[in-house]
Amino acid sequence: MATMRGWRTTGDGRLSSGEFDVPEPASGEVLIGVEACAVCRTDLHVVDGDLPRHRSPVVPGHEIVGRVLAGFDHEADGPRVGTRVGVPWLRSTCGRCRWCRSGRENLCERSRYTGWDADGGYAEYAVAPAAYVYRIPDALEPFQAAPLLCAGIIGYRALRRAALPPGGRLGLYGFGASAHLTAQIAIRQGAEVHVVTRGDPARRLALDLGAVTAVEPGRAVPPLDSAIVFAPSGEVVREALAALDAAGTCAVAGIHLSDIPPLDYQHQLFRERTLTSVTSNTRADGVELFRLAGRLDVRAEVTPYPMSRADRALADLAADRVRGVAVLDVTR
Repeated sequence: MATMRGWRTTGDGRLSSGEFDVPEPASGEVLIGVEACAVCRTDLHVVDGDLPRHRSPVVPGHEIVGRVLAGFDHEADGPRVGTRVGVPWLRSTCGRCRWCRSGRENLCERSRYTGWDADGGYAEYAVAPAAYVYRIPDALEPFQAAPLLCAGIIGYRALRRAALPPGGRLGLYGFGASAHLTAQIAIRQGAEVHVVTRGDPARRLALDLGAVTAVEPGRAVPPLDSAIVFAPSGEVVREALAALDAAGTCAVAGIHLSDIPPLDYQHQLFRERTLTSVTSNTRADGVELFRLAGRLDVRAEVTPYPMSRADRALADLAADRVRGVAVLDVTR
């Protein structure tokens, strides 16, 4: 059997590189030659064990761009061989439950996820259900497409959940891969964006992209109509809620969050403030995001890494040393 280069979790918070068998697509799946895979904070949670282990070892990575090499070859059923596609976090759903039937497949209790329930994109090849991949235009570079597949989609869904009124003030707490894409969408739709984040490079990037202010945690911001918390910190949720104006909404975008300390009802919830969460995405979210990103010319600030340095990319992400989004070049 043919082999490929790749990385797998070890179960003790590390990654291990090696040669693995090239996966074979099952019925309804396509085999993809991976070109690029963005590095997400969720990958850190999978590797570190912050999320329950669904498969161990597992190849992380769920923002995959590559070419279809085998599988469906009929346009009505799935992408043809040679088509460039993107593989997102949401890998499959049951299609039958009340959530799936009502257009809320992100809440399906039988949903499965790339790089968690099944091997992902930190490898030269990957398989994915044909019905859940996105066709990627050849004009869109793999390094630009990859971050949209999770950072972009989740940020877009969080923006919708945050109920930002037209021309409103939006606070972004944390400014990594997802936030820097979300900021561009919001600003180009007329919002006033204020960023709260650690680290001078992230604050400089926020200002470069058009944020009105970019300050350290604990510093005051103007009263906000909406806030999105990207940082996996419950303490930050308290800060974001306190910054909301009356009737404001705070959306928590991450899959993992440390415990939220006790809230002060008067200062953080009263006056009809709303706290909500974001769970995965629907396929429709991705279709809408790709259309919107093209129209608004949303561009990821990419920090590239060769696939041989995937462990370094994760370490840099954990230490907030990545400007924008880290993307693995799987062809190197």
